Amino acid sequence: MFRKPISLILILVFALSFAQTEYETENNISYYPENIIKSDFYINSQCKLNFYYPTNAKNFPTVIWFHGGGLTGGNNELPKELLNENIAVVSVEYRLAPKVKAPAYIEDAAAATAWVFENIEKYGGNKNLIFESGHSAGGYLAMMITLDKKYLQKYKIDADQIAGLIPFSGQAITHFQIRKEQEIPELQPTIDQYAPLFHVRKDAPPIVLITGDRELELFGRYEENAYFARMLNLVKHPSVKLFEEDGFDHVSMSQPAFHLLIKEVRELTKKIKTQKNLQ
Repeated sequence: MFRKPISLILILVFALSFAQTEYETENNISYYPENIIKSDFYINSQCKLNFYYPTNAKNFPTVIWFHGGGLTGGNNELPKELLNENIAVVSVEYRLAPKVKAPAYIEDAAAATAWVFENIEKYGGNKNLIFESGHSAGGYLAMMITLDKKYLQKYKIDADQIAGLIPFSGQAITHFQIRKEQEIPELQPTIDQYAPLFHVRKDAPPIVLITGDRELELFGRYEENAYFARMLNLVKHPSVKLFEEDGFDHVSMSQPAFHLLIKEVRELTKKIKTQKNLQ
């Protein structure tokens, strides 16, 4: 006489196990405080983020994505490759040169990251699972705010709270746009306070560096990242990976890189959830 209730329970369990994750998107969210927005027209118009997140999940990871474009252009779009992957995605627009100079765009990246730390738990996410990523100039911004702790310290956030740094072809030396602002030629390598390499430290979050083919990449982008990885290893950073995508140039490398990003986010998320006993 218990067959019918047991069958219903099995059907419900089966249905729940295959229930699809649902998502919502909120666009054009200002990430600076209201007093700053009101006092700066360019910040008010430019410093926005798009937020894509699962609505029927808890403790999900979040990828903060900074677009490329040489710090002078680019489009703020949610990468389609990161959608429907049981993660939240925050796509950030930031101020651009020549309207601003360094470190304005780095400060914007930090302010957007602070917004995520302050708000993600309201949506069901976990602030222990926030990852920084981006392509080219966007990868550079992710690297700078993760390695140089002063940018997030302004918001009382320890950069070591970031779950992982996974840039696509990010510039490890001082960005060529910043060198241009300093009247330094773009092919003259420079390592100063605006270079992620300048801030190498062993206690940084896990780092996964992804570039295109060294013979097809922009300038010496692979070699910059290889040297960055080498220096991190020398200071005994415990979690550094470097991937070179054979046959892919600076632009096309992003397609296979997204698969690596998702894979690394899932692996690091599983590790962190196990360490912190999260469900």
